[in-house]
Amino acid sequence: MQLTAPATRRTVARDADGMAVASFILGLVGLLVLNVFLGPTAIALAVVSLWRGTHRRGRAYLGLALGVADLVVLLAFIQADGTVSWSF
Repeated sequence: MQLTAPATRRTVARDADGMAVASFILGLVGLLVLNVFLGPTAIALAVVSLWRGTHRRGRAYLGLALGVADLVVLLAFIQADGTVSWSF
């Protein structure tokens, strides 16, 4: 007995499209706040969505690039201040 319907190709592609959009949004927000968490999350979501064959490849690549940019910004702040947190 099966309680849920098996995943079809359409639902997998729709999930991958959602992950591509999520990686783009998280990468964009990560440039401003919480880049230590949002950057790697955006990278992971972009890679998984590309691996699953998303139709929104451009958005996944932008999410991947923004996730890497988040980590570059974090490294720049670490080099400038010497700590991971900002002090006012």
